[in-house]
Amino acid sequence: MKIDRIDLYHVAMPLIYPWKTAYGEDAAIHSVLCRMTSGSLCGWGESAPFAAPCYSPEWAGGAFAVSRDWFAPAVVGHDIASGEELQQRMSLYKGNPFAKAALDVAWWSLESRRTGTPLHRLLGATRDQVAVGADFGVMDNLDDLLEGIGTAVDQGFPRVKLKFRPGWDLPMLRRVRESFPNHVFHIDCNSGYTLEDRAVFAEVDELGLAMIEQPLAHDDLLDHATLQSELDTPVCLDETIVSVHRAQQACRIGACGWINIKPGRVGGLTNAVAIHDVCQQAGIPCWVGGMLESATGSAACVALAMLDNFTYPADIFPSARFYHQDMADPPLELIPDADGCPSVVASTELPDPVPERLEQLTVQTATIG
Repeated sequence: MKIDRIDLYHVAMPLIYPWKTAYGEDAAIHSVLCRMTSGSLCGWGESAPFAAPCYSPEWAGGAFAVSRDWFAPAVVGHDIASGEELQQRMSLYKGNPFAKAALDVAWWSLESRRTGTPLHRLLGATRDQVAVGADFGVMDNLDDLLEGIGTAVDQGFPRVKLKFRPGWDLPMLRRVRESFPNHVFHIDCNSGYTLEDRAVFAEVDELGLAMIEQPLAHDDLLDHATLQSELDTPVCLDETIVSVHRAQQACRIGACGWINIKPGRVGGLTNAVAIHDVCQQAGIPCWVGGMLESATGSAACVALAMLDNFTYPADIFPSARFYHQDMADPPLELIPDADGCPSVVASTELPDPVPERLEQLTVQTATIG
């Protein structure tokens, strides 16, 4: 499949309310979209590293620039037969997985349309529907948090994730556990702690959580392995896992009991599937996360989540949770599964951005080819 043209868009999508985590807060989600064209067909990819390099070393403005100046020119004009071949063409350039992911997901979307095969089937999935969980960021007060959790439990969400950071940590978590003693919870620390905080995690370890997500530095493996050896609660790696090689290392040294896979963070769907397979062979279960993408990017996360080793309810959100109006159409919606749990269903046709909305939200754009 010859790649004739690539159009890049850096967009800023205003949130209904700010998303607060251990590293700060975002009022709008900055993401990079790639429209990849071959003949009369086009496919879209989206990657959302956010406005500032706080979640990872990448940021949307930088991802847009490196895609425009290096990755897109390396791809346009070439016949690309597989995701692996696409990754190979970009491999000269080190790192930058979020930037690479926009092109990788666009290639898979284009291949899905070229072959008339639903994306999740192309990736190797046999399921069409999976359950999702509920997530809560840092909130203004505990009463609001407990009310929100109660609503989520009543709605049938099978698990709840809580952001956890200094000042919003053990007192919050104890109150939640006292109020909901039997529900499944885990915490996401977003790299907010160090091994000097062992005492905090020793107390967390007594609260019966499903996992502790990324407690230590965003690029660390060894300290996570040390912490995991001291806890009964599984450690989940998120920000640390940026490549297939890093996942292999984490499995080899026992750095975690779970791995979260976000297509953007690992360089796209090609690498995400490879990491899923590495973990499956190592006996490490996975779950899918998202980056508050529009429905265009979320649809790729949904497709990925259908693979067999994703066994924990996914971090995939309905469009209406964060956006008054999604940039893409149709928006992502949740539907109950056979057990009444909120779930997502894999799309047979991936949603494209609505041109008028895309134009309104675009910060900068570029065309290569």
